[in-house]
Amino acid sequence: MNFAELDAYLLSKKGATFDYPFDKKVRVYRSAGKMFSLCVDEQPLAVNLKCNPIYALELRSLYRAVKAGYHMNKKHWNTVTLGGDVDDALMRELIDHSYALVYDKLTKKQKELLGR
Repeated sequence: MNFAELDAYLLSKKGATFDYPFDKKVRVYRSAGKMFSLCVDEQPLAVNLKCNPIYALELRSLYRAVKAGYHMNKKHWNTVTLGGDVDDALMRELIDHSYALVYDKLTKKQKELLGR
């Protein structure tokens, strides 16, 4: 998965948008204003994703490409380096998981607004 494919998949999530709140390089992906991912279009390509704390530890123990979130809360975020031992299918699952963690905590009204 390259940056264009990663970006397209992240933006395919319901209500997904991006902005650059930190600098001109770090792209932050949000749904209803809540961050679910961030990355930089540099090599090696890596993406920060929100993750259930127990699942985060499991992933870190199974995959060399999954580390505690760089510059993030290490309990709730992982940094995944693409092109390593995490294939594209798992990458999409991890993105889906990150998005679901954010989406599930939205209010009913926020979810309705995203559905439009």
